[in-house]
Amino acid sequence: MSERTSKPTVGALPDATAGSPFASLALTWLVWSLFAASVAALVAHVRLGGAWEIPGVVGVDGLTVLLWVVVSFFSGIVHSYSRRYMAGSRHETGFFLAVFGFTVVVMGLAAADHLALFAVLWLAMGLVMAELIGTIDGWRQARAAARVARTYFLASSALLATALTTLWWTTGETTVSGIAAAADGLGGTAWLVAAVALVLAAMIQSALVPFHGWLLSSMTAPTPASALMHAGFVNAGGILLVRFAPVVTVDATLMLGIVAVGATSALLGKLLKAVQSNVKGELGCSTVGQMGFMIMQAGLGFFGAAITHLVLHGFYKAYHFLSAGERIEHTSPTHNAPRGTGVVSVGVVLLTGLAGGALFAVLTGKGTSVDSGLLLTLFVVLTTLHAAHSVVERASLSTPARYAAVPLVFLPAISVYALVYEAISAVLSGIPVVSAPAELSPLHALVAVVFVTVYVAIELGLHERSRRLYVVLVNASQPASSTLLTATEEYDAY
Repeated sequence: MSERTSKPTVGALPDATAGSPFASLALTWLVWSLFAASVAALVAHVRLGGAWEIPGVVGVDGLTVLLWVVVSFFSGIVHSYSRRYMAGSRHETGFFLAVFGFTVVVMGLAAADHLALFAVLWLAMGLVMAELIGTIDGWRQARAAARVARTYFLASSALLATALTTLWWTTGETTVSGIAAAADGLGGTAWLVAAVALVLAAMIQSALVPFHGWLLSSMTAPTPASALMHAGFVNAGGILLVRFAPVVTVDATLMLGIVAVGATSALLGKLLKAVQSNVKGELGCSTVGQMGFMIMQAGLGFFGAAITHLVLHGFYKAYHFLSAGERIEHTSPTHNAPRGTGVVSVGVVLLTGLAGGALFAVLTGKGTSVDSGLLLTLFVVLTTLHAAHSVVERASLSTPARYAAVPLVFLPAISVYALVYEAISAVLSGIPVVSAPAELSPLHALVAVVFVTVYVAIELGLHERSRRLYVVLVNASQPASSTLLTATEEYDAY
């Protein structure tokens, strides 16, 4: 049983935005105008095809216009939400300017072709996000969180600069598209340095383990900034790998390494989430795990799937952060027997998961050949199993309703996911590499077996039996000590 602490509101809420600065209203309308223009650009690209460019500076392709739509939409939501959230704050105008500036920088990054422009915008993106994390300058913890994040982002930018400089020195090309065209000739030590630096930069930006500390330390950020961070900023790692897919796909061993680091973060993110006691911390650990899945999809060679994942995860995480306050509740210990442990329940969950994987394979063609597509389909099965198991365990539903809801909800959801994946892959068809499935090897099988074994153990709750593991996970999920709000009065910013 649980009882929500919030009380129902009687009457209409006052219009808190009535006296807000003109800048917040103007920037909100401006960002929604950018969204409308981005949708028009996407439609034009789909209908007319081809790429638009200023040679050697920027290039607008399918990935660019898709990211424009996604980024401007999430930014519009954050701007609109913040009109009330930031109303009355002395930081309001600065916050809106920073969010809008972040939006413009990311949209510029999506179109950047020149290596120097790409690197500068990548650096600017991190610095603006660090400022958003430390928006409330009255909290020493917020400023500390901004410093922690800035340190990580500067490291990511340094790694990216190393990679781009090495690629320029090796190929003589000064553009992302030029490097993609010359990637077939890459190899040796120079390629290895560039490729590893790219992967590390992506891992830091996407907060993969062991670089997740900055994300878990960023909870002092205003909730709208957290939504923008988790729905958009952390996706930059996946976008980086997609842009430089011709470089990282040169060697199958590197791609397998990307799968391994993604799988590790996916599992550890799931474990870290299990020991969280606050809503934003739980969402942060969830992001660590979800970014692991995204990077893993890129490592399997399915860059269209990685982009699909970041788009759908963006919608999911933006909604959950902006509605985080609704999830605060008082709970009391209960001795009710766990639901969903009977033979029928297990059978329904297993059949739904297998049917979801089969449906995905039929609709996308992935998993029908002996290549890394089998692993992609396996992860779809596991995700469906997890979601189905969660529904079966819901005590608020009757037994017949729970059993009927599982296939009726999840099989159509898998169909929608597969169709979105195919649509996004079609939009991305003009970029150098959208799909590069790898041949399965014994190491792929080993990674898959370890992943499934640990995943199933987590689903069965075996990790909860070890006190030592619990302590390790709690320690691993702690933000930097200087960013912790330790006293109630410290939460009162105004």
